[in-house]
Amino acid sequence: MSSEPNRLPSRFPVGTRYVVEGRRARRGRLDVRSRYLEFPDGRHVDLPLDWPRRDTGRRRNSARSRARK
Repeated sequence: MSSEPNRLPSRFPVGTRYVVEGRRARRGRLDVRSRYLEFPDGRHVDLPLDWPRRDTGRRRNSARSRARK
């Protein structure tokens, strides 16, 4: 049984598990296939896979060094 991610409780009961399923990707990173919460009573809530994009420090630094030249 799944419910919507916006219906998560503010506190979780003891025994709740946060599960991440995936496989090893290039350079030792994790390629996440699914994420969900599993409650002690058997319910499970699917969590979205979309992560907010972050600007990496490497890109910022290389842009700075090009601007200095």
